[in-house]
Amino acid sequence: MTLLPPSDPLSRCFVWLLYRPEWIRRLTLTLTYSQHARSRSPGPSPQLIVTGGLGMEADDASSSAAAAPPSLSLSNLSNPNSNPNGSVDASKRKKAAAAPKRFVKSQIPESILSDPAINTAAAILPSNYDFEVHKTVHRLASAASRRPALQLPDGLLMYALPLADILLSASTLRLDDVLILADPTYGACCLDDYAASALAADQLIHYGHSCLVPVPSSRLPVLYVFVSIRVDVDRLVDAVLSTFPASSKLALAATIQFVSAVHAAKSLLSAEGFDITVPQAKPLSAGEVLGCTAPTIPRSKGIEAIVFVADGRFHLEAFMIANPGVPAFRYDPYLGILVLEEYDHKGMKTARKDAILAAREAKRWGVILGTLGRQGNTRVLDRVVEHMEEKALEWTVVLMSEISPARIALFGDSVDAWVQIACPRLSIDWGEGFTKPMLTTFELDIALGYVPGWWEKERMRVSDNFDGEAVTRKEETCSTSGCYRANSSSCNCKSDLQADYPMDYYSQDGGDWNSSYAKRKPQNRGSIGIENMRCQQLVTRIGSGLKSWDDLLGDIRAKYGSSPQIGL
Repeated sequence: MTLLPPSDPLSRCFVWLLYRPEWIRRLTLTLTYSQHARSRSPGPSPQLIVTGGLGMEADDASSSAAAAPPSLSLSNLSNPNSNPNGSVDASKRKKAAAAPKRFVKSQIPESILSDPAINTAAAILPSNYDFEVHKTVHRLASAASRRPALQLPDGLLMYALPLADILLSASTLRLDDVLILADPTYGACCLDDYAASALAADQLIHYGHSCLVPVPSSRLPVLYVFVSIRVDVDRLVDAVLSTFPASSKLALAATIQFVSAVHAAKSLLSAEGFDITVPQAKPLSAGEVLGCTAPTIPRSKGIEAIVFVADGRFHLEAFMIANPGVPAFRYDPYLGILVLEEYDHKGMKTARKDAILAAREAKRWGVILGTLGRQGNTRVLDRVVEHMEEKALEWTVVLMSEISPARIALFGDSVDAWVQIACPRLSIDWGEGFTKPMLTTFELDIALGYVPGWWEKERMRVSDNFDGEAVTRKEETCSTSGCYRANSSSCNCKSDLQADYPMDYYSQDGGDWNSSYAKRKPQNRGSIGIENMRCQQLVTRIGSGLKSWDDLLGDIRAKYGSSPQIGL
């Protein structure tokens, strides 16, 4: 009996996959069909999206930053002997296998891509700024949006009206209104989905920042447009080649607008013999740095310098705080120059130490929950309030969108110290402008004794030779941004990281004080209080059945009192 292949291309594709089990493991076939688009016009047949990996679909935001490899068509898949790029020899096949396994066929219909009205209107925008107009139109059309809202940072607000006009003139859309949210937008944390929802918007398009607040956590659907800026990558590479010797170990990073240039430069510099690292602080993209969140590079990497692509210092300063031992160079993509930048680490830490020590004497606290976009985080607020209650302190929660010395001064002496759940850079950069200590949530943990300060070189802990009786000794404290992250339950951890002032405010691996929406798992960062003591040798001894945890704590309390100064 002869088995005839089915005539339907999609069925032929699946039959072909039956004879290619390795492809079944590597590919996820997703059939997308836009009912809304089909109801408007008899468009093309359903598109087959072939996505590499185990069920991992390429998101719109990340796929816009890098050029997608050639897509696989149904005609190619139906013939197992065909190749979309012609014949490929063994060496090229090996290179292709090493490439990122992400293959996405464009979902934007040709009717939108070639729409003369959209293309003519979009031509007024800067040619090197990618506002992703066609993708925006397609997304709004697919969702049958009638009232989208646009949110842009101050540097891009001049393009808000042209973008609104483009969307209103698109024949594919049937919009009633386009809202423009013009409140200050300092960063990705300022996503104003609450205001957009209150104004009855059905979509929010956020320009200039990455997806810091997960879409499922938003009050309405959100499209993030990075506004990637095309720069002369060859000029960037030439600047690095003329500054550093070949085989140098460098780290490359940037603001989100220039991340695609960083990855392109990495490939070119690697070909020149450089050892390039593009660090990542998840959930941010590889190479992306925020003003409050930057990756920390281990010493073992041997990085000799960081090359940061940006037109300003603000984001680079976060990287410098997180990596004080790495020389930092900033490449200005507009001027095409590479300059060595410096940061006053000693001055910053002295100022922050003084604020923390002053706050330790405070009895009445003000807790500021930022209301500018998503700067505030109620989970962090609950944790702060819990700590205040544990220490029997007086506290008052204050809601505030803009935190300034002038507004804080209006409270007079009714508050002894403040902690703000908004932006850590407010305290780091402008803390000395406040008449009362203005702490970050990390600094609050130090002030209340939950983690040791970076200047506290000694602390008490249970000795390694603990044998039924508590013996203590002084030992140099571990880095609060390195030790606890590497092993939060061990007394013997030795940090491979360089920073003692963390910039991990939205990192999923950051401290318990941070505001990340994507925490990997709860972490105990240690405490000077006995209740949070988790020394590895004690856990091992309890696991051996020699003593229960309650009995062990009882022994230690009997010897040192109810509140011994013993920590991790």
